[in-house]
Formats: sequence, structure tokens, C-alpha cells
Amino acid sequence: MNAFSDRLCNAIIEKKTPLVVGIDPVLDRLPPEMTADENLGMNAQAVAEMFLEFGRAIIEIAAPLVSAVKINSAYFERYHAPGVSAYRQLIKAARQAGLLVMGDVKRSDIGHTAVQYAIAQLADTHYVDSVENTGPDAITINAYLGSDGVKPFLETASAGGKGVFALVRTSNPSSVEIQELLLADGRPVYVQMAELVSRWGGTAGAYGYSDLGAVVGATTGHALAVVRAAAPRTIFLIPGIGAQGGSLADCLPAFDSRGLGAVIAASRSIIYAYRDAKYAELAESNWRRAVEQALIDHKTHIATMIKYEQTF
Repeated sequence: MNAFSDRLCNAIIEKKTPLVVGIDPVLDRLPPEMTADENLGMNAQAVAEMFLEFGRAIIEIAAPLVSAVKINSAYFERYHAPGVSAYRQLIKAARQAGLLVMGDVKRSDIGHTAVQYAIAQLADTHYVDSVENTGPDAITINAYLGSDGVKPFLETASAGGKGVFALVRTSNPSSVEIQELLLADGRPVYVQMAELVSRWGGTAGAYGYSDLGAVVGATTGHALAVVRAAAPRTIFLIPGIGAQGGSLADCLPAFDSRGLGAVIAASRSIIYAYRDAKYAELAESNWRRAVEQALIDHKTHIATMIKYEQTF
């Protein structure tokens, strides 16, 4: 079974981009043609069906252009069982489209509870009465509980040839209240976490990276270079490009000379492109065309700095 890190690197090389499209559907941001019913928000099943239709369209557009999608479970869980079912069905649809799937779930716990979270969120189930029985290829977790909260996720991932991305340096403003605190030796807390993630990652795959990655926000600036120095064998999941205003230039230290070592996630700036004045003319005729053009523009912009022309 190929290591997740190798499968991700292969996919990046094949699509010639580290871009990942995030799917974070919000009801009042969906295309007007999908939300004409003013009572739609009162029906969880109806909203879940709209999210499923919308997500499938995003997957269809993204599949020829990128290596992976990142689906944020919170936007689906809000709608209870129908929403969770839609989330699971989108995972299956994305994998059938040839995309790797990252489940943005940020679960965290210890001991036996962490085992249950790991199986629930990451494993492919064996239940005969479960239609949506495909787990994502990787998930995000909160590793700040320590090693006993991380180990069950790593064991579940290893058993299925999957991966895990642990929060290391997040992009939310208040993260500095904890992650930038200085330890006795003068290092910030997030650097200690980066070193732990690197250590917990274990054996590296053929491309030199482990299956335990790190989430490092694009809006953290210099932290990307600091975390890379602390975790040289760790693949970074970098959110924050696009609507959050993260700098692509700040992301460059995360990549090695081959253009590997990180993926860049963009969500709102792509999936809601039809709301952007830049794409208004396209959106008038087809909102899907606006999304496609925004995705192409993101990919083209990244390609000005990160190349995948060589053979590995």
C-alpha cells in the first residue's frame, strides 16, 4: 500500500500544482438559482441536498485541474444527519473523480475516545447498511493534547494508507495567545509542536515526507519558514490563500527544490467566485464558469513561483 505522502506527491506532480480546493458551503452564499425557496433554511434535508449538488459541481470542475479537495465537515454537521450524509457522499464522489480528499474535521481527544474519533472520521467502514462508507484520504486533528491524543489517529491512518495533518501554527488572530508564547529556552510553543509532529511522523516515504503533516496558516508569514526548519520531513497543509489574504511569497519556504512538501488550500475565493465582481460577466451566464476561471487563475498564479516541469 502506497504511503499517503507519496500518493499526495504523485498527485501534485501529475496535476502540476499544489493547489487544493476547499469545499465549505454556506447556504446564503450558494448561487441564487439553488436557493430560490425562501423557506429552504428551515429544512435540513433540503439544505443538505443543495450542498451535495453544489459540492459535486465543484468536484467536477476541480478534478481535471487539482490533486485534492479539502471538505470542511463543520459546514455539513450543522445540518445533523442529512448534512453528515452529504459530507460522506461528497468524499465518495471526489475519490471516484480521482481526487485525494482531506477531511477538515480538527478532532482531538485522548485514549479510547481518540480511537473512536479516528475510526469515525478516517477509516473506511465495513457496515453493510452504510451507503456512504468511504473515509477521506487524510484528516486534520488538534495535536495540542499531546502524543496520546495523536497516536490513535496515526495508527488508524497507517492501517488504511492514509494521512493526518496536525494543527501547528494556525492563522486565526487569537492563536498568538498560546502558540506564540515563549518556552524557557526562548522558542515559541508552535516550534515545539512542529518538532513533536516531525518526531511523531516516523518513517518517511519515497519522496522524503511522513504521513503526519502540519497545518500552518498562510497568514502567519515568517512562521512558515520557522516551522519548515523545525520539521523538514513534514508536508504542510497551508490554508489562508485567497479570501483570508495570505501571501503566496510567504508560502515558498514550505516547498523543496522539487516543488513538493506542501499543499495550498483556497476555498471561498474559488467556490464563491461568482460573487466576485472580477468574474461577474462569467457568472451572469454560468456560475460554474466563474468558479472554473477562478480556479485556473489561482493555479496560474501559483505556477509563476512553483514549477513542475521536471521529471521525478
